[in-house]
Amino acid sequence: MKTLARIRRDVVSWHTLRQRTEDALELAGLEDESLTEDIEKEALAIHGIVEQRELLALLSGPYDSEDAILSIHAGAGGTDSQDWAQMLQRMYLRWAERNDMDVEILSSSEGDEAGIKSVMIAINGDYVFGYLRSERGVHRLVRLSPFDSAHRRHTSFALVEVYPQVDSNSDVEIHPSDIRIDTYRSAGAGGQNVQKNETAIRITHIPSGLVVTCQNERSQSQNKENAMRVLRARLLDLKRQDQEEELAKLKGEHVSAEWGSQIRSYVLHPYQMVKDHRTNFEMGNTTAVLDGDLDGFIDAYLRIQKGKQTKPTA
Repeated sequence: MKTLARIRRDVVSWHTLRQRTEDALELAGLEDESLTEDIEKEALAIHGIVEQRELLALLSGPYDSEDAILSIHAGAGGTDSQDWAQMLQRMYLRWAERNDMDVEILSSSEGDEAGIKSVMIAINGDYVFGYLRSERGVHRLVRLSPFDSAHRRHTSFALVEVYPQVDSNSDVEIHPSDIRIDTYRSAGAGGQNVQKNETAIRITHIPSGLVVTCQNERSQSQNKENAMRVLRARLLDLKRQDQEEELAKLKGEHVSAEWGSQIRSYVLHPYQMVKDHRTNFEMGNTTAVLDGDLDGFIDAYLRIQKGKQTKPTA
């Protein structure tokens, strides 16, 4: 039903675009100068819609139309990196808000002094995974550290991972004998916030070695459900990576994503610039980017990936 609703919206959108185009052409054919301004406004609006449809046409992957689970992990750099991870969390939450998407924080781990060590977020909406797969990789921040008494320049790293959300009846099978489920008490801020019951869940997938923890909910069953959602998503992502690596080997090219190879740099000092190293797309308005303005980076990534897919092979 979800897929049917999405297809129905796409069909209605195309029909509406065709009707608006025909109406605009009919008005232009009247050659009435008093309508010139209205026709120009409508032409600009139609052009904007066509650009949006063109971007959606790039989202043709098998899971591009699905919801996504996004996780952020602070890297080397101590408190600065943990603060950077929280800045990235805010950036993606604002991006989701700008695009009318629903978000749910499944699990999070607070930093020692500030920020977060890690967070896992479920983001629901149209083509979420297709858009956010451009964000997978290491993100690098250069700034004057607010946690350094000498106010020196620091470089911080955080890893962003994105998985497509899949239903329990998908092609990912999890046998009960393949998982081990442990319960423990959720970590809290102390006092009344400390959980007295073992509501936190840790699921270990024995064949792959994947470990998933969830502790944000007060209900053990809800934490277990969320942990299984994440486990299914990560197993599907492993399967997808294996298929991509095998295809890359057949093509004679394969570059693995290593921790040290950042995909994007956010420089706040000595100048201000956000640059994607895969596409060379850059923006000087770092405040807007950190406030969720990621559409330019996503568009550039999707177009360059599409170009690689259609590039003729020898």
